[in-house]
Amino acid sequence: MPFQIVILWSDVLVWLLVAACLGFGFVITRTEHLLAAWRRVGKSRIGMAAATVLMVFGVIGLLDSLHYRLRLEGEADKPTVYSIEVLSVLDTVASPVRTRNEKTYSAPFATRLYAKETIDLPGGGQTRGYPRLKYGGAHLGGDEARLPADVARKAAMGFVLAVLTWCGMAALVTMGVGKREGVGRSEAWRRIWQGETHFSWNALLMTAGGLMALILPLLSLAGYYHVFGTDKVGQDVLYQVLKSVRTGLIIGLVTTLVMLPVAVLMGIVAGYFRGWVDDLIQYIYTVLSSIPGVLLIAAAVLMMQVVIDTHPEWFATAAERADLRLLALCFILGITSWTSLCRLLRGETLKLRELEYIQAAQAFGVSSWRIILRHILPNLMHIVVITLVMDFSGLVLAEAVLSYIDIGVDPNTISFGTMINNARLELGREPVVWWSLAAAFAAMLMLVLAANLFADVVRDAFDPRAV
Repeated sequence: MPFQIVILWSDVLVWLLVAACLGFGFVITRTEHLLAAWRRVGKSRIGMAAATVLMVFGVIGLLDSLHYRLRLEGEADKPTVYSIEVLSVLDTVASPVRTRNEKTYSAPFATRLYAKETIDLPGGGQTRGYPRLKYGGAHLGGDEARLPADVARKAAMGFVLAVLTWCGMAALVTMGVGKREGVGRSEAWRRIWQGETHFSWNALLMTAGGLMALILPLLSLAGYYHVFGTDKVGQDVLYQVLKSVRTGLIIGLVTTLVMLPVAVLMGIVAGYFRGWVDDLIQYIYTVLSSIPGVLLIAAAVLMMQVVIDTHPEWFATAAERADLRLLALCFILGITSWTSLCRLLRGETLKLRELEYIQAAQAFGVSSWRIILRHILPNLMHIVVITLVMDFSGLVLAEAVLSYIDIGVDPNTISFGTMINNARLELGREPVVWWSLAAAFAAMLMLVLAANLFADVVRDAFDPRAV
């Protein structure tokens, strides 16, 4: 084979989460009260707009979770040797921006480096100036004055492609709505934009149109220019932003996977059985909550780093080493962040166990664990869903802060935190290199804002008092 599939532990967890979401979706279709709540989410314009943005980030993260190693060219009679560089499908798709590295800093859409260097003149001699970029704007040749017109033309082509793509998408949605509701296309189109459908197709279409109008012109220009500039080693900042998405999603989702079983089990057990079990669990999460979170995380990360450094034979590639530290950070964040959900579930369980139907089940001799699984847990799922969705954005921001103080992900792992940390020194030079920080800030803002808006809609939809 021309490549060897590489399965990282984080990839396994990501795809397990995808399978769990599909399974949860199947359960929703069979549970009327959950289905009614998610229908309210689908009816919300803000919720569907935020979900559309999150879907784009999710697709980028999934493409970056399919890894492989390329086969190296060698003699036919020798064993097959594969490269030590682990690539992903996203790396292949983004190959034009991944492989076109410059010498050092360059501004967005620039054709020359950002720093002066000694340049050899064609007729002999030297001068100080800004050297021409190797890839950025290379197609312009010596006519750099055409840059504004060329950028406008390529952006316009991308925008036209976005309009055509959106029209095709809108036509498919209109056909689907018309077929579902048994009306013509014009009536279906009117109902969509008047908000008379059971799903907020108008919000989805408007958000998708805005994203297409932004992304497709950007992609059209990315093959010819460094649209977000380059960093100190000449790497394209747009590529770094794309690679940071997977790191942010893993921090938010895998940490949730770690904390969820512990928080749910201990919270329900403490609230239902009470007595010494409740006292013990309260003591555990009270002590854990009393320790400064940053210090606890820093100590755990540093100890894990010592283990990784002393066992290099565990890793065949640098990607596996970075992946283990990323997972270690997820587990550490999960272990230190389950206490708030546990405390909340304990309080709700104390209230539920006093209800009449729970006491009736106890009187009929139903086992405690059967009562927990059949009655307590289903009535707490709305709290679990709300808390997890709202904690996602906080975990993404936590990674940025931890990486900023050098106790986050591995330095070889690209994340929003490492981009911001690297930009800290760039802001102190003259002239200021601002685009790396701006790109990371804008992408993280979009992700966290969309997650927060979606969390608000989910909270309102699952709130029993709002029904």
